[in-house]
Amino acid sequence: MRRVLAVAELLAPALLVVAVALVGTVVSTSTETYVVTTLVNVAIVVALYVFIGNSGVLSFGHVSFVAVGAWAAGILSMPVAEKPAIMPNLAGFLRDTTVGNVPSLAIAAGVGAAYAVLVGLPLMRLSGLAAGIATFGVLEITHNVLRYWEKIGPGLNTFSAVPETTGLLQAAVGALIAVAAAFLYQRSRYGRMLRATREDAAAARAVGVSVYGQRLVAFALSGALAGLAGGLYVHLLPLNTESLYLDLTFITLAMLVIGGATSLWGAVVGAVAVSAVDSFLAEAENGVHVPGGTLDLPAGTRIVVVGALMALVLILRPSGLTGGREIPLPRAAMRGLLTKFAR
Repeated sequence: MRRVLAVAELLAPALLVVAVALVGTVVSTSTETYVVTTLVNVAIVVALYVFIGNSGVLSFGHVSFVAVGAWAAGILSMPVAEKPAIMPNLAGFLRDTTVGNVPSLAIAAGVGAAYAVLVGLPLMRLSGLAAGIATFGVLEITHNVLRYWEKIGPGLNTFSAVPETTGLLQAAVGALIAVAAAFLYQRSRYGRMLRATREDAAAARAVGVSVYGQRLVAFALSGALAGLAGGLYVHLLPLNTESLYLDLTFITLAMLVIGGATSLWGAVVGAVAVSAVDSFLAEAENGVHVPGGTLDLPAGTRIVVVGALMALVLILRPSGLTGGREIPLPRAAMRGLLTKFAR
């Protein structure tokens, strides 16, 4: 029985990711970019879920791990000959080193995990409002360091000359890796212990669970997945520091809240649904043809609409579109699977 439910919990979000990727194969080239961005967003939101959903502690700083992952992958995969023109003050090791696409993504994940451990060591003792404010401080510090310290990146310049290797296949694989890692974590004893601290921290401590230790483990794993997503992001579009700051923080948190913060299925559904709405509104801000005429919305409409949707969901369905639960199997399917499993 448990194995059947576990298969459903993993297959449902994985199949949704595959379905989104398949849609990308039949649309125009311009629309395909939005599909690939959706898959990268899935990886980011799943990274948020690993920590926020399992611990119940709100973090505004996870885009910091996306940013450092993007910076690491972008700098190390850029051709050596291109670096002096874009980053004349870059430190020697970074200036003289170039790696391939896949190694750059692995490094991005490692840098994201290491940075998460570094900031998590002092912060994982905090809860509630204090934790939210502290992680927002991490976001501000990271943003300003990457923006002004030209020894480690392009500073105010846009990341150009980075190989654009994130296509449908690589983005889908990255999203599936994030989904699989989140699933394995939530089914592990570490995931169960962290959720116990979410429900009742005092009771969890009473039976020997280290709240601090479990939060730090989840924070490091979510940092690794966020760093991987950042690597995919920088290989998709030319980025600057503003691309990985407040707007991305808000939109990805909205995806998690709207989908359902306490389930992997909710994280994936929220990322896909809100990305679709956001992509349509981004097109509509530049004018898009609809039946009966042209829809031309004012700049900034997408953020207003997503914010209104998040508020509406919080009022009408606080646990998100999925109710914060994994996908339920239909009774007929459940009976068939149980019969097959019993044999």
